[in-house]
Parts: sequence; C-alpha cells; structure tokens
Amino acid sequence: MARRAADSPASQSLSGRALVTGATAGIGAAFARRLAAEGRDLILVARDAERLGSFAEELHEHYLVDVEVLPADLTTDSGCDAVAQRLRAVESPVDTLVNNAGMGLYQPLAESRLESQERLLDLNVRAVLRLTHAAVTAMLPRGRGEIINISSVAAYVPRGPAATYGASKAWVSSFTEGVALSLAGTGVRVAAIVPGFTRTEFHQRVEGTRPDPPNWMWLAADRVVADGLADLRRGRVLSVPSRRYRALLLASRFTPRPLLRRVMTRR
Repeated sequence: MARRAADSPASQSLSGRALVTGATAGIGAAFARRLAAEGRDLILVARDAERLGSFAEELHEHYLVDVEVLPADLTTDSGCDAVAQRLRAVESPVDTLVNNAGMGLYQPLAESRLESQERLLDLNVRAVLRLTHAAVTAMLPRGRGEIINISSVAAYVPRGPAATYGASKAWVSSFTEGVALSLAGTGVRVAAIVPGFTRTEFHQRVEGTRPDPPNWMWLAADRVVADGLADLRRGRVLSVPSRRYRALLLASRFTPRPLLRRVMTRR
C-alpha cells in the first residue's frame, strides 16, 4: 500500500515549528512528544484549553522546547480560520503540519443523527482540506515543509455502521495522494498515515457501539508515529504501520468487492 512520490525530494532537516491538531491524546499526543524529542518547537491545537495548557507545560519541562497552545474547534469556521491564520504566519513559520484531529461514528445511517454525520465530515474532511491548503500556500514559497494527514484502514474496507467515517478517510487518502503529485519536486512532502485499530481515547469517544477487535489487531500510537514519520521522510505517500495491516490491505485489494462486502456484513 505504501507508495513513493514521483521526484520525491531528499530527506531534509526541518527546524520550523510543528503544528499538531487533536494534540492532547492518542496519535496526536504521540506526534507531539516525538517531534518535541527531535527538538522541534510546537503548536498544539485542541478544543480543551485546560488540557492543552497542562500538556504544553509537560512537554516544555521535559523536552525544553517552546510550546504554543491554540484552542480551537475545527468543526467550526472560526476554529479553522484561527489555525489557518497561524499556518500562514511569516514569523515563527510552521514547517510541519499534522492533521490528526478526527472523530468516529459507528452507527447505521438510519439510526444516527444527521448532525453527527455532518460534524464528522466537517472535522475529518473539511478541516483537513482547509488546513492543508493554508499550509501548502505558506510552505511552497519557502521550498520546504511536511504535511501528515491521518487516514485509516477503514478507508479501504466497507463497514455499514462506519459508512461515513470510512468514506471520510478514503477522501483523506485520495486527497493526500493527489496533493503529493502536485507538490513533487517542490521540497514540500505530504503523506497519509493509514493505521488500523490504535490504543487511544478515540475509540472510547466513538458514537455508537464500537467493535471489539482481538488483541493482535491493536497498535501502539508511538509505533504508528514512528513508522509514519519514517515513511514520510523516505518519500512514501501512503504509510501503513505494521506488517499485519499491510497484509490485510493487500488482501482486500485482491478480494472481489462482492465477496468483501459479504464478509464485512458480519463486522
């Protein structure tokens, strides 16, 4: 599943700030810690201002990096505008954007609230589009930068109760591949990380009765981040952490869709 961008620039050392959305838990928090360990100053984005402040203080004290906090609800225009404005700032420029904020929904369409479906699309799709656009327009003139969008294996297999979530992540993967093609050779790298089930708070926040997969299907957030960053810096546009998920997605590609749908009706 991992694909290499055409004319991918060589790995380069980035020194500007890294902005992480959904930064206070799970994959977002793991990204923040990993980037801080690299000596990168951070901008953390999440809705909970108190939790943001506490996490920022922890990172500053442990890694001795500068940490800005930017409370914002990315399902709203005002929240996206505030973060986009920071991405475009000339002073203390952002060299790395991690579009991690997202939400899940595990309910059949007829049983879910339309408001929840639309909110999911606002966060998982619209916010990713707006922030990626802001980052690209700021990074291109500098000739450097990296953008990481968090997708999911749900993008590649149909699941009835997660129809909108899976579709939103399919958009993230396809969007990222297209943007990567348009940026080939510019010094701005783009990648989508495609994790499977990852042990984070995300699954506790999912609306509806979430699935309970076996232990072997679970990944650690730190592993997802380490693999994703390594793939990005090798020039890979789609990063699937762990051999087990690479094998599962490869199998799904060669399984006839009618058969795959029959299998997934039981999930």
